[in-house]
Amino acid sequence: ESLEGEGGVLIEFSGGLELMFEGKKKIDLEVGDRLETGEPYLLENIIEELRKNHLKEKEELFVQGSSVRPGIIVLVNDTDWELMDSEKYQVQNNDTISFISTLHGG
Repeated sequence: ESLEGEGGVLIEFSGGLELMFEGKKKIDLEVGDRLETGEPYLLENIIEELRKNHLKEKEELFVQGSSVRPGIIVLVNDTDWELMDSEKYQVQNNDTISFISTLHGG
């Protein structure tokens, strides 16, 4: 099942974050329509979309303001998002965005 041409972004969760998303380790987000408007589509828009449409557990464990809470590492195509404007990173077609929780505990 290929996403090429569709305008898809692959979201990956690990470190326990997947438990907040019904146990899903991966979510394919359709972003083609957004990208075609020519408006910048930012990582913070993706975080908001995940919060609104996919997050099933306590949202404060995942989001804080328009970003993710401290203790969650975000990688864009395996690069630390802090090297890429963090939540202001402009999402591209076929990006893979990984959210990894470093918080362990009850």
